[in-house]
Amino acid sequence: MSLFLVKQASRAKGGIALLGDKSIASRSVIISALSQGKTTIKNFPPNEDCLYAVKTFRKLGIKIIQNKNAGRITVYGKGLYGLRKPKGPIFTGDSGTVFRLTLGVLAGQDFPVTLTAGKSLSQRPMLRVTSPLRMMGAVIKSKKQKSKSEEYPPVTVKGACLNSIIYKMPVASAQVKSSILLAGLYAKGQTCVIEPIKTRDHTERMLKLFRAGIQTKAGKIIIKGRRGLISPGEFSIPGDISSAAFFMVLGAILPNSRILMKGVNLNSSRTGILDVLKRMGLDIEIRKPKSKNRIYEPMGDLIIRSSRLKGTIVKKEEVPVLIDELPILMVAACFAEGKSVFEGISELRVKETDRAESMTQNLAKMGADIKVLKTPKSEKIIIQGCNPLRGASVRSFGDHRTAMSMVVAGLAAKGVTRIDDVTCINKSFPNFLSLLKSIIR
Repeated sequence: MSLFLVKQASRAKGGIALLGDKSIASRSVIISALSQGKTTIKNFPPNEDCLYAVKTFRKLGIKIIQNKNAGRITVYGKGLYGLRKPKGPIFTGDSGTVFRLTLGVLAGQDFPVTLTAGKSLSQRPMLRVTSPLRMMGAVIKSKKQKSKSEEYPPVTVKGACLNSIIYKMPVASAQVKSSILLAGLYAKGQTCVIEPIKTRDHTERMLKLFRAGIQTKAGKIIIKGRRGLISPGEFSIPGDISSAAFFMVLGAILPNSRILMKGVNLNSSRTGILDVLKRMGLDIEIRKPKSKNRIYEPMGDLIIRSSRLKGTIVKKEEVPVLIDELPILMVAACFAEGKSVFEGISELRVKETDRAESMTQNLAKMGADIKVLKTPKSEKIIIQGCNPLRGASVRSFGDHRTAMSMVVAGLAAKGVTRIDDVTCINKSFPNFLSLLKSIIR
């Protein structure tokens, strides 16, 4: 491990093509494996999380061929009941998506499986997903902490003949919702998930692409159990908007900049970052393609130009649809005129690291006017913008989004910024630094 140095840049100019959306890609492996037929997935991102999805389902008996040069994989699905018992525990790395969604699939199998996780994921709460799966009939054992009424990896699932449930989500989580819906594929009758707060809907869209019996209406998702999935043959993963967010902010805060990003995912459950940045004054042009060939997710090209940003308030209700983008939004707030407030940020504390702590600590070292306010019922981060940032020694805390946010902050700060470790970026965006190098001037 060695220090990564970031020097102030004068501008960013050029065009980039982003790797496929991480959330969609992981789901594509899982759902393709459960379908009948061969599925070719284009623009598949070779990041750590998505590769753990591939490894996990290979261990469950699914043939998956990777063509790294062409950026695609082919999954030979065996249907809902084609998985086989692995030879031992399955390690899923630090991918919450792979771990939680696979739990839902395993709940419907007729053999036991133990899922283990990396250091970071092993500290993230799992009761939110194991509880509803138990309600459906799965037998689950997990690690518990005496000091907390919570569960953590490793988790052992003994599948069962599942019952359908009506489940109102107590915590806004696309991963938990998706796990229940995948378990619902194996349940008798119709499983209904009620979302008080809408979360990203990639699982629902992909299940529709694979002809599942799924309906979405008025905050409810209903899925019919014991109905097979049919492969669409092939499809492409749109560019990751969470990855695009780093370039949106970079293009906005560096002077004389213009960045073009092609084929970015514009799913309304993911464009919270666009809504907030537009509110802050982002100069952006969105070009949507005219083609309608097998577009299961909306996408378009984005052109970002240097912008005069202003502070904003991010409400608690907005957080679920931009939880991954909050760290880079905090960097944007440092360069915005006036005060920015990020409400309801408690979920930031249970991501790969405590991102509320990692970002406030790092940005404060760089000279930002940033503080955390806690009350018995809420927690918020307040940033007073336009205090010039200066280079400093900061930490990634082993978190990919913290690391990338600090690289962007360093490119706009005076002097040199030293980051202790950036290898964690490979978790979601392995070519992030090379793309940056291609447009930084």
